[in-house]
Amino acid sequence: MRILETYSHLNGLEYLLVHKSELWEEIKFVISTIDAEKCRTKISQEKRTMGQKFFSPIDMNNEFKKLLNARNWKESRVGYWVTKDEKLIRKTLNMNPEEQKREILEAGETPIYSYNQTDFVKDRVALEVQFGKYSFVAYDLFVKHLAFYIGDEIDVGIEILPMKSLQGEMSSGVAYYEGEFYNVVRQGRGVPAVPLVMIGIGK
Repeated sequence: MRILETYSHLNGLEYLLVHKSELWEEIKFVISTIDAEKCRTKISQEKRTMGQKFFSPIDMNNEFKKLLNARNWKESRVGYWVTKDEKLIRKTLNMNPEEQKREILEAGETPIYSYNQTDFVKDRVALEVQFGKYSFVAYDLFVKHLAFYIGDEIDVGIEILPMKSLQGEMSSGVAYYEGEFYNVVRQGRGVPAVPLVMIGIGK
């Protein structure tokens, strides 16, 4: 597979090139190593394309997972406590989980445990390979990467997406680079408030 497009949000790519160049080279190598045609295993069940072979998002994800895990990119979770009181949420936002829970309890509210999980983290860089629905990408970009950044777990987030040309040969409903790039640019230069690199891949 190949990198066809990249977008650097809040100097995310520049940060990688200066401070984590070895990780950037690793990501480029992993993408170039994946043989897309090996992942053309999904037989369409839709009326207009019945019987055609498409790229399987599951197989593609598995290829990325195998190669990234072999290079010590590991899943990470960040836990936190929430409640219904806005002022309390704002007060506890930057506390560690234990302090959050204690503060919520002392205020007489009920603490509710939650967490954000990202598939691949290495040396303070988070990487999501997204061949899922549109809503999953929005959650990655505007919630997940941001939560890890605010929690001081990462310095930059990376989102790998198929280009429209590749998405057209996958099952319906998969998000694609051009559409999600538009969604980020539309928000303005400072939103989301986390350095990001969006990568569009193709065959």
